[in-house]
Amino acid sequence: MKRPVKHNRLIDERSPYLLQHAANPVDWWPWCDEAFETARAEDKPVFLSIGYSTCHWCHVMARESFEDREVARLMNDAFVNVKVDREERPDIDGVYTRVCRMMTGRGGWPLTIVMAPDRIPFFAGTYFPKESRFGLPGILELVPELKRLWENERERIIEAGEKLISALALSSAAKPDGRDLTEKTLGLAYEQLSRAFDGTFGGFGNKPKFPTPHNLFFLLRYWKRTGKAAALAMVEKTLTAIRLGGVYDHLGGGFHRYSTDREWLVPHFEKMLYDQALVATAYIEAYQATGKPEYADTTREVFEYVLRDVTSPDGAFYSAEDADSEGVEGKFYVWTEGEVRRALSAEETDLVVKVFGVTAEGNFVDEVTKTGTETNILHLKKPLHGFTDELGLTLSELEERVEGIKRKLYAEREKRVRPHRDGKVLTDWNGLMVAALAKGSRALGEPKYAEAAEKAVRFIFENLRAPEGSLLHAWREGVSAVLGYLDDYAFFTWGLIELYETTFKPQYLRSALELAFDMAGSFRDEKTGGFFFAPDDGETLLTRQMEIFDGAVPSGNSVAMLNLLRLGRLTGCIELEETAAAVGRAFSAEVAKAPANHAMLMAAVDFAVGPSHEVVIVGDPGSDDTRAMLDAVGRVHVPNAVVLLVPVGDDRAEITELAPYAEGFDTVKGKATAYVCSNFACERPTNDIGEMLELLGIEE
Repeated sequence: MKRPVKHNRLIDERSPYLLQHAANPVDWWPWCDEAFETARAEDKPVFLSIGYSTCHWCHVMARESFEDREVARLMNDAFVNVKVDREERPDIDGVYTRVCRMMTGRGGWPLTIVMAPDRIPFFAGTYFPKESRFGLPGILELVPELKRLWENERERIIEAGEKLISALALSSAAKPDGRDLTEKTLGLAYEQLSRAFDGTFGGFGNKPKFPTPHNLFFLLRYWKRTGKAAALAMVEKTLTAIRLGGVYDHLGGGFHRYSTDREWLVPHFEKMLYDQALVATAYIEAYQATGKPEYADTTREVFEYVLRDVTSPDGAFYSAEDADSEGVEGKFYVWTEGEVRRALSAEETDLVVKVFGVTAEGNFVDEVTKTGTETNILHLKKPLHGFTDELGLTLSELEERVEGIKRKLYAEREKRVRPHRDGKVLTDWNGLMVAALAKGSRALGEPKYAEAAEKAVRFIFENLRAPEGSLLHAWREGVSAVLGYLDDYAFFTWGLIELYETTFKPQYLRSALELAFDMAGSFRDEKTGGFFFAPDDGETLLTRQMEIFDGAVPSGNSVAMLNLLRLGRLTGCIELEETAAAVGRAFSAEVAKAPANHAMLMAAVDFAVGPSHEVVIVGDPGSDDTRAMLDAVGRVHVPNAVVLLVPVGDDRAEITELAPYAEGFDTVKGKATAYVCSNFACERPTNDIGEMLELLGIEE
């Protein structure tokens, strides 16, 4: 007879991650004052566990330990146990991730912190097995030891925790030295990225390898600035490698979170929304820069995946898909040779074996046991054109056959149990996806992408905005929660700017301006000019974080600086440019030492240093000549240009209210006219698209 399921307090939460732990025998609390008051009353430390619903190692630790009654008994006796979804509360995660890195030199998820009831941490780590293994202490041994420390050595561990908090506060603060970051800093960033570049397999560093698209954004700008072929070559080598490797889903489209090896073969199989947005943006910019169709094709495949699999009926974008299905990492994505043979004809199977590297032994090794699984991660050893001579096929014939095979395997894969999808809608990640879709729409000439972006924006404004206008961070199943963070404002504003420059609907520019000023009012540190991660009226944690490191996603400060520069140039508002300059100065001392760690900020500095361009196009938005001019500037790679459309006639009032300087611009000869301004000086107006592009440094 089955034991009835007993739920803990997490059953009343909305977070998919917290709900995954609602039936654990561990007596979990959500993060709340009552949990810490209970710890104080019972004189127990707090065991804080932070993760997210699509995290493979979070699942492993849950199965091994948090679902185990022996472990739960020990934890419930020793601690008040608190669960946090890092995607729902990135402020808590950010603070305690930094604590973990300071204590142990590393971080990651699941994140494990043990602290006093007044939130002073005295122990940190990530994943721990149930029993000690390979040098990792097991939970069964760890919990009694932590209890002993609390009962017998409390004064010592609290004193050490207090010292750590003091150091944390110092490390979290901006350290301005009053200097602007310059072109010299851009050169140093390029040199550092060049040294870290893997010339054999693409990407940066050894392993694990993340796509880190903002490195590529910067390199494309540096190539544009200097003409250095090596900068563009690094971008192309990386984009080609990740598209061929197993880190790309060759059947369903989209990118997995990172590669566990140097070769981009074995991924960590999660699919995160932010990766789809940022990596797609890198492919879009590479397509604009080179015109190579493979970059456009990859972008379309990523967008197809997003719009098919992680888009809500109302148009918002869900957060992620899990690495695991049926409790096994990658099970949904990998293939045995036998499974391939059953799904395809003998001739088709032979082609898959040669092209996608399928073998009877398999190429997927279990990360824990280091043993083979006899399953295969589909990947391309080389681009398809490299197989034509070997197979005796033309490229078009091979592409047609491969597409037919992929359709068959995709249909077969759809019969499997799909990985869990996290149905949270996050404002910041939706902003990144809006930006990518809008940029992709104008670069690829695909209106449907802009339409999808507009639908998502409507959802955010209708569901993730407080009555007084503040952004909220997270939504799920009709419930919105948590005040918006810096990333919400910065990333969503980025999306609105891109959407304005694609649709030229003034309401998007107006909303971007409103959010930029709201962000400055709620997050800006008047002393340093940098932006805090949490708003002035947010929850008080150990310290108020101010982040500039561009990690898996760019920092809010980096994106904010670039947004402010673009908005300043679009509207002629000097105040916005001054606020942007202050961001750079706030972090100049830290950034100048290792600018390659701040690649998105370097993209903003590249814009600030110039040359940059303001393009004002005056004409009838519905006319062919105006549309052709807008389409032409949208297709090319001019990353340091902003484009403003001034309609003729009475319709111009709305845009000139936002950008008063545009009042004086008019058509020449009654035709669509472009005014190209560079370094605060405007060239002669032109009706000729080729001349407009030439003024932007583009040769048709």
